[in-house]
Amino acid sequence: MSKAKKLISHKTTHFKGAARVPGDKSISHRALMFGALTIGETIISGLLEGEDVLDTAGAMKAMGAHIEKDGSGLWKVHGVGIGGLKQPDTPLEMGNSGTSTRLLIGLVGGHPIKATFTGDASLTKRPMMRVITPLEKMGAQFEASEGGRLPLTVTGAKHALPIEYRLPVASAQVKSAVLLAGLNARGTTTVIEEKPTRDHTEKMLRAFGLEVEVEDLADGAQAVSVKGQQDMKPCAIDVPADPSSAAFPAVAASLIDGAEVRLGRVGVNERRNGVYRALQQLGADVSFEYERVEGGEEVADIVVRGGAVLKGCTIDPAIVPSMIDEFPVFAMAAACADGTTHMSGLEELRVKESDRLMMVANGLEACGVKLEMGEDSLTIYGTGKPPKGGAEIETALDHRIAMAFLVLGCVSEEPITIDDAAPIATSFPNFVALMNDLGADIKGI
Repeated sequence: MSKAKKLISHKTTHFKGAARVPGDKSISHRALMFGALTIGETIISGLLEGEDVLDTAGAMKAMGAHIEKDGSGLWKVHGVGIGGLKQPDTPLEMGNSGTSTRLLIGLVGGHPIKATFTGDASLTKRPMMRVITPLEKMGAQFEASEGGRLPLTVTGAKHALPIEYRLPVASAQVKSAVLLAGLNARGTTTVIEEKPTRDHTEKMLRAFGLEVEVEDLADGAQAVSVKGQQDMKPCAIDVPADPSSAAFPAVAASLIDGAEVRLGRVGVNERRNGVYRALQQLGADVSFEYERVEGGEEVADIVVRGGAVLKGCTIDPAIVPSMIDEFPVFAMAAACADGTTHMSGLEELRVKESDRLMMVANGLEACGVKLEMGEDSLTIYGTGKPPKGGAEIETALDHRIAMAFLVLGCVSEEPITIDDAAPIATSFPNFVALMNDLGADIKGI
């Protein structure tokens, strides 16, 4: 990743090749955490070595796990067992990562230890009450900044209580935080979700030898249960490529006439692949090839060919949880489509690394796109061709906003500049190099 603060993306007409994007961030976080809860050695290949995941590794080391990368690129985690986490000597610096912060707050909340969490300017603005509320019911205690934000100190429960908790909002992070707190509880902890969210936690807990039950309820909700104080067994985890990261070159390819890109071994879990289904709904030529299951996760090669005529559409709110992180880059495709694209059920975008709904709307308007933004919706009026561009985009320390507008710059009439490239390293350290290898023209200024 260039050290330049600003990056500028110029229009390109050639975008072809095969690429492997970095490992899935959600799975990488969990592999490190869960490996630290075993007794023995967990070996991880394909780990995303972005700043967010390295902060997770640092936090687990601070709580007693031994984590190292060997000469062949494999990561080895020697765990301390469920109930064996030690109290960290210093605050846990979580950088920009909301996922690892919320999951680790859950993990600490179920252990009789005390830990303080802090982070960067973006993370300290993100709400944590959504995890504080259920964890207090389990016996954890909190000292938080105003609004339940970081810096935040958790005093874990001496004897964590198992609970049944119905999620008030669809959130895989909250679900996972409660389940992780339940790992050290005496009894069964159940989380009920109205809408299906990412299920990496459930799948990976099974890979580590735990019994996890998933039950469909009469009202259409789903209950996920884990019995506490089971022994987790070390295993080998091969992290698939991140579907969220793959979405950036995929969208670029869909917008460039004659483009053809193959993205290898991408995770296509049905609760993560919504952006690709949405692109297909727009009319993009997107296909999954060599679909298979590896380590309990569905993977495939994603092939995208440019030149298809994109038509505006209405995105079903039911698929929002499966593409929540990809809406910024999907909006770039919608801005180039012919006709109106309407997206709703987007309230969760308001509490990501930035208010992504507002940041996308502001940036697109600056590039000449007509749109309407509601409290939880975005309607984009596409003209069937890329917008003018020519703007400098404020990213608000949000990596996905930065990358999304650099993708739009690959096709806009005039170049697009982003104000700060540094946050990209949190999730996609080689983004610029990979995009340029495929044919993009992204440079530091």
